[in-house]
Amino acid sequence: MVMTTEEAGRRGGLAVKKKYGPSFYSEIGRKGGQVTKKNYGADFYSKIGERGGDAVKRLHGPTFYSEIGRRGGRNRARKQMKFEF
Repeated sequence: MVMTTEEAGRRGGLAVKKKYGPSFYSEIGRKGGQVTKKNYGADFYSKIGERGGDAVKRLHGPTFYSEIGRRGGRNRARKQMKFEF
């Protein structure tokens, strides 16, 4: 049986989680964020977020954000108030 790269990644991730615990990922993420901030500056994340938002707006149009906001609001209301639209 041949394992896909997706399955290999999942199995590897589970093995690391079992060996080091879930907090391991938080720690390496924090360290990576600190290095990124040091190398690229504190405003790096806001710049790439803005670029990503602009790309989404070009791809889906400006009304995309209002539609996903409306969908999210409906789902939130359903979960919190058990209310149907």
